[in-house]
Amino acid sequence: MLELDLSAEIQALRHTYGDISEVVDVTRLQADIARLSEEAGAPDLWDDPEKAQKVTSALSHKQAELKRVNDIGRRLDDLEVLVELANEMEDEESAAEARAELTALTAVMSQLEVQTLLDGEYDDRSAIITIRSGAGGDDATDFAEMLMRMYLRWAEQHKYPVKVMDTAYAEGAGIKSATFEIDAPYAFGTLSVEAGTHRLARISPFGSADKRQTSFAAVEVIPLMEEATEVDIPENDIRVDVFRSSGPGGQSVNTTDSAVRLTHLPTGIVVSMQNEKSQIQNRAAAMRVLQTRLLLLQKEEEAAKKKELAGNITASWGDQMRSYFLYGQQLVKDLRTGHESGNPAAVFDGDLDDFISAGIRWRKRPDED
Repeated sequence: MLELDLSAEIQALRHTYGDISEVVDVTRLQADIARLSEEAGAPDLWDDPEKAQKVTSALSHKQAELKRVNDIGRRLDDLEVLVELANEMEDEESAAEARAELTALTAVMSQLEVQTLLDGEYDDRSAIITIRSGAGGDDATDFAEMLMRMYLRWAEQHKYPVKVMDTAYAEGAGIKSATFEIDAPYAFGTLSVEAGTHRLARISPFGSADKRQTSFAAVEVIPLMEEATEVDIPENDIRVDVFRSSGPGGQSVNTTDSAVRLTHLPTGIVVSMQNEKSQIQNRAAAMRVLQTRLLLLQKEEEAAKKKELAGNITASWGDQMRSYFLYGQQLVKDLRTGHESGNPAAVFDGDLDDFISAGIRWRKRPDED
């Protein structure tokens, strides 16, 4: 006789769901959606395209967040009904389906629970990711492209829209650098734990000696800020270069000099954009990213100064944060959290959620003496 009892597990999930709903504040979300929906329905909304884009984007993000929470509530209800049905009908197939759904719901709930830890000033924003190849020649530029694909696959699996803003292709394999935007609620808070230096160790496919090659790539993650008005950049502090957008191998993909590179002379920060059709649009996008980087740099310097004055110097994140081993023992290991995977192929195919969750929990742990 079939007797499927998942009541304890479901009750535990309901308790976690209640905590998550309280932190997310469903009532506030619903009020925000109502307000934004009213603004989005205004007849003159698109008279100001920039404002219209902000309103519709914010509305989409809020609706997605509310749907994610409500969907879990409905799935919990459906799971209880499925368990009852399996017991009444003594149906092993329904019982197996219920166990599988319990496992899936537990994983989804764990991810959403991690999101409740994202309470930083900019954590709820979309993310702009820049990947730069480091030491290692062709292996490094190839590694940079592997990392780019890894994050694009992660975004694709989560159905997050992505916009590639700039790509500098290497003369040999891979890319020198790339900048792309992942447009999703809490994308910055989620992916900010991916920032740092990534290291790849493998037998190089570009050499003839079959020797192990170590290469590096840097990942930078910043929040998408529509306006960084707190940062005023004098024109004299910026050098503007325009050039023709190009694809792999230097092949032209644009017949006009529409791509823009901004160099902030005092700090040496460089931002390039070539995704938009016009030079004016690329310059505006590049300026927004530059302002964001300078704002974050300013805040980091202020925070460091406060810690110094308080005499509270704590261990900071090391630049080298993850190693990928593709020879001998296949392994990906996070050097901060200790989390690891013995399936590098899956990780490079976007299987990053466990690494990201471990990073977020690690970052929120109490400071140790």
